Amino acid sequence: MQDPIGYERLDEALARIGYVDAAAEYHGTLCGSLSVKAPAEINTLQLLNSGERPPLHADSQSAATLNQLRQQALASLQDSDMAFQPLLPDDETALVPRVRALVSWCEGFLYGLASKPGLDLQRCSEELREIVQDFTEFTRAAVGDEDPDIEETAYTELFEYVRVGAQLIFMELHPRPTLDPNQPQQLH
Repeated sequence: MQDPIGYERLDEALARIGYVDAAAEYHGTLCGSLSVKAPAEINTLQLLNSGERPPLHADSQSAATLNQLRQQALASLQDSDMAFQPLLPDDETALVPRVRALVSWCEGFLYGLASKPGLDLQRCSEELREIVQDFTEFTRAAVGDEDPDIEETAYTELFEYVRVGAQLIFMELHPRPTLDPNQPQQLH
């Protein structure tokens, strides 16, 4: 089994191929895309080539890392124990870069959601629409002049909301089939 990909490893893989945006944004885009598309529909390299910048091409090591990240993100979004974690800098990093990374992650997630042509949020639950609206508001987050402990607590609360909210969006858009209680249930 391969080691899980952390924020620093993703950042290094992206930097090797010239990706200048935040690794958090890439992970957010990947997770948003996984929420509305099948994994096989997501080309991890095409996620790098959005916007007006020149196309990027990954070496085999970076491509393998990005494909592993897609599988890792999918598994964590599907986890029934709600163990999903957005890839962000660790808590040892200063608060301002962590907040910027969270903002980038939310921007990426919303971009990934929008990658599904014809996605009609009005047909989704009110809860999902509220989470999307909140993520949109979070893209304006910044560190204020408050007490550092208050700012750290606020960041922790935003992080937790994003963590759970992203997984709830995924789960609503990818419902698990429910078993028919009238059918015999047998484990093999």
